[in-house]
Amino acid sequence: MRINQLKAGVILSYATQTIHILTGLIYTPIMLRLLGQSEYGLYQLVYSVISYLSLLSLGFGSAYMRFYSRYKVDDDENGIAQLNGMFFVIFSVIAVVCLICGGVLVLNAKVILGNGLTENELYKARILMAIMVVSLACSFIKSVFSSIVIAHEQFFFQRVVEFLSMLLNPFLTLPLLIMGFGSVAMVTVSAALTFASLIINIFYCKRKLKTKFIFKSFNFALLKEMWIFTAFIFVGDVVNQINWSVDKFLLGRMSGTIAVAVYGVAGQLNSMYMSLSTSVSSVFTPRVNLMVAKENNNEKLTELFSRVGRIQFMILALVISGYVIFGRSFIHIWAGEEYGDSYRIGLFLLLPVTIPLIQNLGIQIQMAKNMHKFRSVTYLVIAVSNVFLSIWCINKWGTVGAAIGTAVSLILGNGILMNWYYYKKVGINVLYFWKQIIKFAPSITIAVIFGVIINKIFDTSTLIYLAVAIALYCLVYAVSIYFMGMNRSEKDLIKKPLEKIFTR
Repeated sequence: MRINQLKAGVILSYATQTIHILTGLIYTPIMLRLLGQSEYGLYQLVYSVISYLSLLSLGFGSAYMRFYSRYKVDDDENGIAQLNGMFFVIFSVIAVVCLICGGVLVLNAKVILGNGLTENELYKARILMAIMVVSLACSFIKSVFSSIVIAHEQFFFQRVVEFLSMLLNPFLTLPLLIMGFGSVAMVTVSAALTFASLIINIFYCKRKLKTKFIFKSFNFALLKEMWIFTAFIFVGDVVNQINWSVDKFLLGRMSGTIAVAVYGVAGQLNSMYMSLSTSVSSVFTPRVNLMVAKENNNEKLTELFSRVGRIQFMILALVISGYVIFGRSFIHIWAGEEYGDSYRIGLFLLLPVTIPLIQNLGIQIQMAKNMHKFRSVTYLVIAVSNVFLSIWCINKWGTVGAAIGTAVSLILGNGILMNWYYYKKVGINVLYFWKQIIKFAPSITIAVIFGVIINKIFDTSTLIYLAVAIALYCLVYAVSIYFMGMNRSEKDLIKKPLEKIFTR
């Protein structure tokens, strides 16, 4: 049953991301034009500030799977119930703290966001902040129940909920935008869907999974052990928050909302790009924890690490190579000529982040082995350096400069230091991993050469020709990868489902 759940989880993950990308491609340009650059920049600026409150989780969300696996191996149902109760109490307290801290941010919005906003923008910013804070508080409670669902490997249910939420968001938001409710409508719909998802997860855990919660006999010894484990996860969360939010905050204070909007378009593309990778690796989190808890076999972990990484790379290589070839024309048509710099910003974000994206299963392996301290401390030093580097780069190169600091930190941290750590300390054979990735080079090179020729032949400044060019490139890429890049097991992932369909 687990294997079916894994396959269903991966398939639905990509179905969700496909809907996310398709709706984004259709919805985002409409949204950008309805909001205008200034209000979209304001929305991105406020979001970059409120997202720091997500750090209140202190890394506890990532700890549930590790301790659940420990009790699961021992068939300790009472221990699992106590763990559930402890997590519910912890995240309920965090949600309350989030509301209090959010209230402080709302009252001090002018001090935090700077003097570059008009009175009308500041008023709207406070409304956006308040709604986002309530939504984030709900998401803290939801994370308890969604973690329980994932721990039971109920990926099908989890992905269906995500799929519906992703699908409904633009359909509910767009009419409100047309009616003139602006960015307030966007965050209100998002908050409503978060609350609905919370209720659905609670119902599923109680009715379907028969989840039990024990609130008495609070295990402070376990809490102390969890805190030691999650302390460095928290540091990692701080790093991610700095890397992906500080640029917009700095641009908002130093350059204004227009610069934030331009950066935000590239950031949205980067967010979609990153989600394509985590869709695969996230469903393997329970399996990694159980593998480490039972036998901790580095050869098997390396094989899984490489197998998942190859699947991720095949998908990401299509996107990033296509973006390099057709991205400039795509940005002009999709977002508008005023977002021209978003293409270069996207290059500085997407290219370096590809390395950690095809290796993100390694993060789960590190946490399962309780070896994530080095990564967290190293990344924190680099992220802090990124802040100062970004300030210097913004003064020198403007909006594009903000992305350069992030690119440098990703290359140094993820590309060099983490691969050394995987190989020397964690026990993952990254040399074997990269040999498996390099095997794709001939097939991708052929596709890229074809793509460059297509881009020269077609007038990709028009939507129809751009769509035809991209479609042809995807076709050539798929054929090239299938016949020259995939191994037998990867081909079976495509052939066997098709054979079943044709047989039926």
